[in-house]
Amino acid sequence: MKSGAKRVLIFAEAVTLAHVARCITIADELSASGKYEVILAVDERFQAVSRHAKYRCVRIESVSTDEFLNKLNKGSPLYSANTLEKYVQEELKIFSGLSPDFVIGDFRLSLAISCRLAEIPYATVTNAYWSPYIKTSYPIPELPITKIFGEAVAQKMFDFVRPAVFALHSLAFNRARKKFGLPPVAYDMREVYTHADFTLYADIESLFSMQDLPTSHLFIGPVLWSADVDLPGWWRNVPDDKPIVFVTLGSSGNAALLPMILETLSTMPLTVICATAQKGNIEVRYPNVFIADFLPAEHAVSRCDLVVCNGGSPMVYQSLACNKPVLGLPSNLDQYLMMATLRQSGRGHLIRSGQANPLTIRRVVEQALTNVSQNLADECHLHVDKIIDLIDGKMAI
Repeated sequence: MKSGAKRVLIFAEAVTLAHVARCITIADELSASGKYEVILAVDERFQAVSRHAKYRCVRIESVSTDEFLNKLNKGSPLYSANTLEKYVQEELKIFSGLSPDFVIGDFRLSLAISCRLAEIPYATVTNAYWSPYIKTSYPIPELPITKIFGEAVAQKMFDFVRPAVFALHSLAFNRARKKFGLPPVAYDMREVYTHADFTLYADIESLFSMQDLPTSHLFIGPVLWSADVDLPGWWRNVPDDKPIVFVTLGSSGNAALLPMILETLSTMPLTVICATAQKGNIEVRYPNVFIADFLPAEHAVSRCDLVVCNGGSPMVYQSLACNKPVLGLPSNLDQYLMMATLRQSGRGHLIRSGQANPLTIRRVVEQALTNVSQNLADECHLHVDKIIDLIDGKMAI
């Protein structure tokens, strides 16, 4: 690092591993450039994930993963104005002590307030399907009305009320902005999720149809990350005479589906490797199913022929990077939007988690293993040079 280098402070909102992982990868890349003093701010729950970091880590508070996922699964607003105001106060205190030259955040919505107050350039990392500039439809996630009325009727209801729902999800953010003397943004959840000096989409640009995209909104490519965990003892004993299916529903998938998925796959001419993320009650063992709490995604995806996941962007892009087909079983809207995009491109297969059953899983797995689709591996890399240009001031706010 050069003497007098700019200080870049990266905030990871530790509500899911995915947000933390993306920040770690970006921090690693910026640190490796040798151009900056990089500091990662993360809740202590996830500090072990960055234990090998070659840069400084500081502690911040994030709402618990359980609280966040509970609200997400209910379709409730994810943050209260009070929580966001506390975040802002904490961030301003950190700014005062560290004096960053540039701030990057991943789903740390409050940074759009604190950075404006502190007059620090701020970039948010998000996904293009949350952009107000995308041309897309919004599939209904697994909400109570889906179970009550069925998908078709519930989708029509969701389409009707969605603008009001998106407005509801923006209220707390705008209340917090008002508390600190800032004007409101548009009453639309998409504006809240993407509001920053610079908006960085961690996606493959060719998968998305955007319109009138501002120059401050940039596609930086997928931000890949693989857990730094040892391979299990059974790794070398996994046979390769049959197709290998990697199953992982992550920290935000419907873990209750895992026993049924494994039982179904165990009856097929397959070998299964599974990472449970310490979720799901797996009481039965099968001779062709190999289970671990965690697996390094890069190794597992590289070895398999098909990935079965929750449909979220981290595992989807890891799969595309290795040119492997994906079967997603999404639960929340974020996962549904990613999988809908993937399916439209002919790269993915989707089963609604609320409709998953052995017959459907068997049929779609067989289909996914035989289909050939476009190779997007060359597009699955982080354009860190775009982030560097922002930090170096080569693009005006």
